[in-house]
Order: sequence, then structure tokens, then C-alpha cells
Amino acid sequence: MLNDTHRHVGKRNGLVKLLIEKGIRNKAVLKAIGKVPRHLFLDSSFEDFAYQDKAFPIAAGQTISQPYTVAYQSELLEVRPGQRVLEVGTGSGYQAAVLCEMGIKVFSIERQKELFDHTRPILTKLGYRLEMKFGDGYKGLPERAPFDGIVVTAGAPFIPKALVEQLKPGGRLVIPVGENVQKMKLLTKNDRGQVFQEEKGDFRFVPLLEKRN
Repeated sequence: MLNDTHRHVGKRNGLVKLLIEKGIRNKAVLKAIGKVPRHLFLDSSFEDFAYQDKAFPIAAGQTISQPYTVAYQSELLEVRPGQRVLEVGTGSGYQAAVLCEMGIKVFSIERQKELFDHTRPILTKLGYRLEMKFGDGYKGLPERAPFDGIVVTAGAPFIPKALVEQLKPGGRLVIPVGENVQKMKLLTKNDRGQVFQEEKGDFRFVPLLEKRN
């Protein structure tokens, strides 16, 4: 039985109010944040802190992003229910769960086998239906492309060409680029296939790693 109590719901409501104060406006994103039990994606020792707007360590030396970052990236995607989104870096599964709650058809890639094996059953137990793959996020998921949106949840040293190619006309790619501090980049592809790039602030992410056999 999954432990999600009225106390947890109250803390989520408090988190949603904080995100509104920080500038998140997308109602679908806020509603999803208010529903996803973030404490179940963390080690139980962090449960009392799960609804603070902070990142926490998870398995394989990775982190679960702070809720504001998850909300901000989700908002930048500007996707609607039924659309297809590729997530590069499943990590804890929290970002994927938020997108699923928004009614998005989610495809997610994770290159850390330890995380992949840990996260998939959590998402399944919570009833989230998405397609997960163990592999190299730099290559995207060509067999499932094109996508309405692509979100990268780790810091990339550059923008992978494969991800841009797998974006639909009208699609949006949200990716943090840089070494120690990343610039959040928003790439938009128009109907003629032209790509436009904007910067959307500074963030800190763990590095995006390639799959190594």
C-alpha cells in the first residue's frame, strides 16, 4: 500500500502555492505538482522534506530536481494532453510522473541501469503508464520520433543534433546546457523546420552522461 496521507496532500498544496509565488502560471503543471506524491520518489529518510523546493540525492550519484525546476521545464514545453514528449534522463521518475499527470504520452530514456531498474516499478505502482528505455539520451528515441516536446533533465555540454532532428514542426526542446551552471535553452522548430533558440535562465543539474557498455 502506497503511503500518501492527508498530511502529504497538505504539504503538496503548500508547495503549489510556493510555485505560484515563484512565477509558475500553467494550471495543468500546478495541478500535476499538486497530485504527484514526490515523497514516494525519495528515500524514506527525506520524506519530511519532500515538499520543500529543494533537490535531493537519489541512487547512482544523481539527484531529484527541485520542484520549481520540474515545473519550469514542464511549463516551457507548452504541451497539451495527448501530445508526445521525450524525457532524456528518467532519474527518480518525478518529472515523468508530472508529465503523465498532465495527460502527456511520455517516452523516457535513462542511461543509469541502477536508476532505470529502481524507478520503473515505482512509476508502475503509482499507475503511471509511459514507455521507458535504458539507453543513451544523446541519441534520443528515433524509433518513436517525432515528438511534440523534448525535455532534458541533466546538464548537457552541447545540444545533441539527434534531439533537434526528432522534434516535430511546432515542437519545443527544453535543455540545460553548460558545465557548472547551465543555461536553460528553449529551442522551437517552426513549420518549415527552422529552429529558433532562446535562453531562459541559469540552473544547476547533474551532467548528462552517455551510455557506456
